[in-house]
Amino acid sequence: MRTSITGLSALAIAILSTPAYAQDETDPPESSVTISGSATVVSDYRFRGISQTDKHFALQGGIGLSHESGFYVSVWGSSIDDYVANGSDQEIDFIGGWKKDFDGTVLDVGLLYYFYPGGNGANTDFFEPYVSVSHTLGPVSAKLTANYAWKQNALTVGNGKEDNLYVAGDFSTAIPETPLTLSAHIGHSFGPSYLTIGDEYTDWNVGVSYSYRNLTLGMQYVDTDGTFIAPSGKNVSKGGVLASLGVAF
Repeated sequence: MRTSITGLSALAIAILSTPAYAQDETDPPESSVTISGSATVVSDYRFRGISQTDKHFALQGGIGLSHESGFYVSVWGSSIDDYVANGSDQEIDFIGGWKKDFDGTVLDVGLLYYFYPGGNGANTDFFEPYVSVSHTLGPVSAKLTANYAWKQNALTVGNGKEDNLYVAGDFSTAIPETPLTLSAHIGHSFGPSYLTIGDEYTDWNVGVSYSYRNLTLGMQYVDTDGTFIAPSGKNVSKGGVLASLGVAF
């Protein structure tokens, strides 16, 4: 089973802005470009509910550039198991898009390119445009997302080129006067394609995260109503508790 945050759900791609500081007369002018990044270790890398690491840990990291106009580019990578993309042990995502805040409602549109180096010559790479709309009201944030990968050879399940549609909803709320944030996610993959294990399925998760300065510790329960048996014999779409530790810079 191939991959993609969040998961973007997921929650797949988290790039946090660097903090802004008050400017005095001796400071240089503020740049219109922001550079940010992240590094994370996770106990199991799940893409839309399905383990990409045979339920083992993964190392992940990303870096991004964003312009005050709303345009941004970033690259994100993760270790994966070799059943995901015909022998590849890496996923590298290239992302470009545009984000705009309309009085608290944020529109985000862009394009993902999933690249799997060392895939034994197989056609495993594909493109996936996305659009999301999010809104924050007090401590509560909600986001609706749609990802659509047009018909491509890499998504085939044996019937020529296939396409794939993924729709999802994400919710989070910060607990006042604490460093804790609660989150929930539900998504549905429409098939058939390689991303849906040959059939459509639903994934969901609930989680909690604790933040201290630029560190974030997270715990999630992730599950699906699909079944995918990896070459190891494990059902990598079965529910499980995941842990993560990340740093933003």
